[in-house]
Formats: sequence, C-alpha cells, structure tokens
Amino acid sequence: MAVPKRRTSHSRQGTRRSHHHLTPVQVQFCPRCNEPVLPHRVCSECGFYQGRDAVVKDDDKKK
Repeated sequence: MAVPKRRTSHSRQGTRRSHHHLTPVQVQFCPRCNEPVLPHRVCSECGFYQGRDAVVKDDDKKK
C-alpha cells in the first residue's frame, strides 16, 4: 500500500490546489435601463432580453 514517506510542504500543497479557486460572476448591464443583469437572463427591472420585451411589466403592480 502506498504511504507518503515525507510530509507534503505548504508550497507543494498550494501548487496542487492552485486550480481550486472560484471564478468571479460575470455581470453585464441592461442596454435599456443600465441595471446589472446576469448573462443570458431577462432583465428583472424592465423585462428586456435579446432586443425585445420578453416579459411585459405591469405598471399597476408598482403603484
């Protein structure tokens, strides 16, 4: 059975784990209302997506 002969150093351990980091969330801005929106999602403020109104927002709900 394989057993390590020496302790793994902090440097070697960190080198092995160098790819375990999290990637930052990419944020885009809506071209109509300039609110931050995740890519490939409908804007939650105005309902705009791919150059058209994907979701029609009711003004009655805001009042």
